Amino acid sequence: MRSFFTVALLTLFAHPVYADEVKSGGKTSTTKAGPNAYSLPAANLPMSKRLDFSVGNSFFRNPWVPAPSSTDARDGLGPLFNTNGCQNCHIKDGRGHPPEKNDTHAVSMLVRLSIPAVTDEQKAIYAKEGGIPEPVYGGQLQDFALPDQKAEGQIHITYQEIAVAFTDGHQVMLRKPNLKITELGYGDMHPDTQFSARVAPPMIGLGLLESIADASLLAMADPEDSDGDGISGKVNRVWDVEKKDFAIGRFGWKAGQPSLMQQNAAAFNGDLGLTSRLFPKENCTEKQTLCQTLPNGGDPEVSDNILDFVEFYSQHLAVPVRRNVDDPQVKLGQSLFKQVGCESCHRTNLKTVKRTDRPALSEQEIHPYSDLLLHDMGEGLADNRPEALANGQEWRTPPLWGIGYTQEVSGHTYFLHDGRARNLMEAVLWHGGEAQGAKEKVRQFNASERNALIAFLNSL
Repeated sequence: MRSFFTVALLTLFAHPVYADEVKSGGKTSTTKAGPNAYSLPAANLPMSKRLDFSVGNSFFRNPWVPAPSSTDARDGLGPLFNTNGCQNCHIKDGRGHPPEKNDTHAVSMLVRLSIPAVTDEQKAIYAKEGGIPEPVYGGQLQDFALPDQKAEGQIHITYQEIAVAFTDGHQVMLRKPNLKITELGYGDMHPDTQFSARVAPPMIGLGLLESIADASLLAMADPEDSDGDGISGKVNRVWDVEKKDFAIGRFGWKAGQPSLMQQNAAAFNGDLGLTSRLFPKENCTEKQTLCQTLPNGGDPEVSDNILDFVEFYSQHLAVPVRRNVDDPQVKLGQSLFKQVGCESCHRTNLKTVKRTDRPALSEQEIHPYSDLLLHDMGEGLADNRPEALANGQEWRTPPLWGIGYTQEVSGHTYFLHDGRARNLMEAVLWHGGEAQGAKEKVRQFNASERNALIAFLNSL
């Protein structure tokens, strides 16, 4: 039976794949594949700057140790932490995953914690900080601690199977996660604690995303859905610690961080228990006295020099080029992707601003397949935990560039914010809210069209 999807097949060859579409990251794009495809420097980064990239990489990869230590440039770990090195979560700069059956720790997944803002004082804190930390355990659960100390708790996830059928009868089983925190080390949590499980996202192209103009993001936003297309993306506005003002959020699953510098410093603090000039306080609450009684690694533990190198590294990780772009199946999938409306949120054809401080990232034509905006994704994906302007059903559109390299880089194909989707089609079928219409159109696909859509996504 002919449908408007068949029209895509008839017209796809009228649109050739241009060179700039192959290079999703513009001139920064790398042509190298394999397990290190996410760990390469921007292709246009001059040799004179590649040493800075390598030094940043060393601080990103190498483990931190408890204080005091002869390795005083990298001591001060913990005492409460999720990992002892950035690379442990972003393995090969790739995507994290939920804990497997035999894992004793979550490692590349963390759980955000908060409580509702009820009092006037709490509402004032929320307005600035975007969340109210759980009183005993803070804003993030740490499932590791230094020797002879108690971790905050352990993360356990079980799944409920949910069947979703396509109109041709093909059935896919989705898995709905159920999160449980056990072995609480410091007493009960607040009864109204809100939880949000999140896997580590890929590191590629972050400097390019940072270099998109605020005006470009605001131009794509339509919070009131004034054009009536059912898509009402909005920017998140979060506190910028360095600027001491609100700024547009770009990084994190709910766009909760405004810059890579702040994102990195927050990860050092929350994930590794390390202080910096941006976050000078240890990540213990008042009810956790071990931060006051145990030695630290200096004040601050992460120097400005290290922060600068890690920022440079995370800004210049290259996006791999697309593959198989001339394959007819991939072309059909690309046309179907557009036909059902996926590009309403997963935007292409963006440009970075002119940057004299980061010339490799300057004025690049890029195809991130993201608008960096918050969208209501429906009850199925809701964590029911607000973050700044993001409500409990809203998530930032994740970039899709490089997604086809996930298996060879990360060794798995777990997708979405908590890794519940075991493959790309499962990820598509979890879409709801503003994406419900697009998802329902995908459910009408026959086998050839389903395979074409996945082939296109794997070409990115």
